[in-house]
Amino acid sequence: MARRKESPQKAAMREMMRGYLKENDISIKDGTDVNAVMRDMMSVLLEGVLDEELDEELGYSKYDYRNKDTDNSRNGHSSKTMHTSYGDMEMAVPRDRNGEYEPRLIKKYQNTVTQDMEEKILSMYAKGMTTGDIESHMKELCDIDISDSTISRITDKILPIVKEWQERPLEEVYAVVFMDAIHYHVRSEGRIVKRAVYIALGIDMNGRKDVLGMYVGENESAKFWLSIMNGLKNRGVEDILIACVDGLTGFPQAIEAVYPQTEIQQCIIHQIRNSTRFVSYKDIKKLMADLKMVYAAPTEETALQELELFRDKWDVKYPKIYK
Repeated sequence: MARRKESPQKAAMREMMRGYLKENDISIKDGTDVNAVMRDMMSVLLEGVLDEELDEELGYSKYDYRNKDTDNSRNGHSSKTMHTSYGDMEMAVPRDRNGEYEPRLIKKYQNTVTQDMEEKILSMYAKGMTTGDIESHMKELCDIDISDSTISRITDKILPIVKEWQERPLEEVYAVVFMDAIHYHVRSEGRIVKRAVYIALGIDMNGRKDVLGMYVGENESAKFWLSIMNGLKNRGVEDILIACVDGLTGFPQAIEAVYPQTEIQQCIIHQIRNSTRFVSYKDIKKLMADLKMVYAAPTEETALQELELFRDKWDVKYPKIYK
């Protein structure tokens, strides 16, 4: 297939790169070589833009003293290390004698070229990696030296955002709120421990789903759920029509203490799980297909008819399911 028509700028860049690689006898063998070339290209490009910024700031180009109309002037360059996706890159940042020049492309205290690096760090942090793990990981994979304190400053940026999300106002009424806890193994103080993440998922009166909150506890308990209910109340939730929960002891009472008019409905998934706990593996698929005809029925009348058929077929072998 012929190469598609490219812009003059891209064609010129292709020729420039061909000449650069040939004149400097550079051989591209793997991703490390590509990263080295990309760092060189990026530094040249950024330094050129910064020089142009300073020209605009001073009002005259280098050595063009006839058009100089300011008492300020150039004052050499300062070295700066930038973290990029291609590895650490050394840059020469131009300076002015009066210290009035504020770079726009690369801010004075900026040490990453894009947000890409911060996004990678935040992603690893969200997956439970420690700042020390992230530091060694970035060094090994990206050849980037980022101190533990720098990583901590980056991860600390999300804390106000998380707090704002956790405390945001909610709707006054929710049609359905699903509440359950998921258990995870997480790293805590150098040890792997089990934690319960409480999740409240609401459906408002317009049918829109919204995660009302996520909370971490030692283990799932009705007492903790009671504190969550009070938290939802304080954030503006006046009523919940239906609360869909599992069979945790004391859970319905915790909900009724804050929302006494709420109808409690046991989650269908938990009901199915409890119903099929003692079913033989060889029967589970057929039994589940028949059971689905009951809970997926369009009307109550149809569901009762399907339930009778289900009982006739499975009551002898698994009588406790029907009960």
